Amino acid sequence: MYAADLIEQIREDLEVHFGDWTHAGFRALAVHRIGTWVRPKHGLVWSVFRRLHMVMYRYVRNHYGIELHRNTVVGRRVIIAHPMGIAINGATVIGDNCTIYQNVTLGALNGERVQEAPTLGRGVTVGCGAAVLGPVSIGDAARIGPNVVVMTDVPAGATVFVNPPRVLLRMRPAVKNEQKGDTPVEIGAARK
Repeated sequence: MYAADLIEQIREDLEVHFGDWTHAGFRALAVHRIGTWVRPKHGLVWSVFRRLHMVMYRYVRNHYGIELHRNTVVGRRVIIAHPMGIAINGATVIGDNCTIYQNVTLGALNGERVQEAPTLGRGVTVGCGAAVLGPVSIGDAARIGPNVVVMTDVPAGATVFVNPPRVLLRMRPAVKNEQKGDTPVEIGAARK
């Protein structure tokens, strides 16, 4: 990769993060792109740049809570929308125009198979708290909802959500008489 390509990718990342260079998601992607650029180069000067990259990587990981390994393949115009608690395995492939929200895990099923990581297609949205684990493939323009654990392939254009929450028990206010406290009533039984 040439320096002009690096600058163009960083410019695109800044553009999709609304031009806010202080945004933690932009900074994490910029540090990642710099790390991918200096990694294959050899020599004394480049080893200094690699050390500097490791310092920046650890700062982003510890300060912003974004673990974006330098071996991760990241497409263009990726948005890390609300950064904190994001862990992305080094073998993960992220396509162009993807959006990743807070507390997302993209990684292996266990520590023994660290190279078995997910592949996200183009335009994938991963909701907050979601975990995509193992060697799964997420199709283009798929949406992964919040707090979903995905361990199977998702076709292109699909939406994956968990069951909606339901109220099991509700407290009915007590009538102002001899009763003390609230009486638990099932929702279906209250309507007669």
